[in-house]
Amino acid sequence: MIHLIKLCVGAEKVEDLIEWQALHYGTGPARHVTRMGPKRSDELLDGGSLYWVFKGVVLARQRVVGLEDVVGSDGIPRCAILLDREVVRTEAMPRRPFQGWRYLNPEDAPADLRPTREREEPLPRELQAALSEIGLR
Repeated sequence: MIHLIKLCVGAEKVEDLIEWQALHYGTGPARHVTRMGPKRSDELLDGGSLYWVFKGVVLARQRVVGLEDVVGSDGIPRCAILLDREVVRTEAMPRRPFQGWRYLNPEDAPADLRPTREREEPLPRELQAALSEIGLR
């Protein structure tokens, strides 16, 4: 199994992603369209997730449920990454900016938040990143 990691451009917090996907995809799977499809698709579809980076910190993930070839309005072939609508919050993990998506090994992925912590008021992003950098999540 392998995961992907991607910047969540235009979203400041996890709730922004959830609201945007609800507005654009209703009850169907969410889609993230990208220029290049993953070559390791079999590994990705074997339980992999897309981890979202918000303002330099990984805070959530969505399970990848499929991949589709699509053609953009410009005629260029692309790949639609189909995502489970459940957004799972993760422990905060700082991540430097990068373009596109990257593979993320399971052992390098942040752990999911315990269900009891999901109801807590989130710490400020800067504090989450600082705690993660010193090994306190």
